[in-house]
Amino acid sequence: MRRLNRKRTLSLVKELDAFPKVPDSYVETSASGGTVSLIAFTTMALLTIMEFSVYQDTWMKYEYEVDKDFSSKLRINIDITVAMKCQYVGADVLDLAETMVASADGLSYEPAVFDLSPQQREWQRMLQLIQSRLQEEHSLQDVIFKSAFKSASTALPPREDDPSLTPDACRIHGHLYVNKVAGNFHITVGKAIPHPRGHAHLAALVNHDSYNFSHRIDHLSFGELVPGIINPLDGTEKIAVDHNQMFQYFITVVPTKLHTYKISADTHQFSVTERERIINHAAGSHGVSGIFMKYDLSSLMVTVTEEHMPFWQFFVRLCGIIGGIFSTTGMLHGIGKFIVEIICCRFRLGSYRPVHSVPFEDGHTDNHLPLLENNTH
Repeated sequence: MRRLNRKRTLSLVKELDAFPKVPDSYVETSASGGTVSLIAFTTMALLTIMEFSVYQDTWMKYEYEVDKDFSSKLRINIDITVAMKCQYVGADVLDLAETMVASADGLSYEPAVFDLSPQQREWQRMLQLIQSRLQEEHSLQDVIFKSAFKSASTALPPREDDPSLTPDACRIHGHLYVNKVAGNFHITVGKAIPHPRGHAHLAALVNHDSYNFSHRIDHLSFGELVPGIINPLDGTEKIAVDHNQMFQYFITVVPTKLHTYKISADTHQFSVTERERIINHAAGSHGVSGIFMKYDLSSLMVTVTEEHMPFWQFFVRLCGIIGGIFSTTGMLHGIGKFIVEIICCRFRLGSYRPVHSVPFEDGHTDNHLPLLENNTH
């Protein structure tokens, strides 16, 4: 009884076979079929390699939401060199929400040489070239995000020439923590002093002829410091043509959460608009000479996540490639063979000549082919 059930089950499974086997004696091979098979296998191999490279690649996914974090502090990372001596300049942040001077204790003033060495100048040219390419091809930003913490350092390399050169500039570098509201970071003449109605700078003791706000921005970023990320103002250099000159940077900061397979950081992207003008009160151009960076925070937060193709999707695409090419080449081979047979049949019909009929006396004709006669000698 069990054997009978097994035979029935086996026969039922055989009937469900979607891949019936054809005996080898019924299979006919041809040169055209072999050629098409080679082309199909080669195409399958190439597309499989290309699909595997796509499977290994990753892409960045951008998601937008309202930024609900208003209580935390915003970190500003600064590295700016001004072509004036350190005792003549002062840097501070004016918080527009509280109308008070933010503490600038996190900044360091270091005497430096404004002109770059050959190696540093080459670094600056390369950085400016990357900045120009980023403005034209925004997709390069994804490459920078994925290469963060892996690429070479974006900091200015140390000076390799004579370090005994007389310093003629001041390097202001460090970081500040400010409230997440609009503010104004500025560098102007004189040290900042607190004031009940705002703030003031001790500029009376500085000679007007020593004003020179030519500057170089080696680094400016907001949020967590992420090595390898290139910001819009990195490598910027401005040369003042007048003593009384104002440089303004209007910055819009966008909070950004970066999640890649290498890092996870809370940083900030920003866009900037530049403007510069000469202060001339007689001509109606009022203001204060210096470098002013007015920043404002966006209400939206961007989450940038590095994603990868799942294996099941890669497997489905691979099966589609193999099955599609196999079926398509089989159909094309069958259609081509059918067309060739039609053309060959027409040539054969054109070369066929019918035998003339032999008339009889009663008017009938003999349509039969004459028998072959055996000529014997």
